[in-house]
Amino acid sequence: MKKTLIYPEKHPAPRGAYSPGILVEDGAAKTLYVTGQLAVDRSGNVVAPNDAAAQTEFVFGLIGSILESAGMGFSDVVKLQTFLTHMPDYAKFTLVRDRHFSQTRPASTLIEVKGLAREGCCVEVEVTAIK
Repeated sequence: MKKTLIYPEKHPAPRGAYSPGILVEDGAAKTLYVTGQLAVDRSGNVVAPNDAAAQTEFVFGLIGSILESAGMGFSDVVKLQTFLTHMPDYAKFTLVRDRHFSQTRPASTLIEVKGLAREGCCVEVEVTAIK
């Protein structure tokens, strides 16, 4: 079994002992585990504080770059887990999510949380992809 840490160029440097993604290859099967992504730019600044629509767009951009770095795409995502700090933002989140998964519908969990790791962040998304 081979494990490769995935660090796309446009991502902020991790603040701690974690990777944006880990690609696990076992024979012909490849599984990518993507850490929960927040709307934080390369300089470490929160993007569009408390704006769920803009943050969701940004987060899906980060996820897309991790998938691409591992030779995958949104069609390879089998599991999606979302954390929102304000459940009424679900409709804004759904508009973006559904654009990326209109054909493939991964297993999905959405949880409302009191807060996220960075103040001003209101959306966090993690995925698992298999190819």
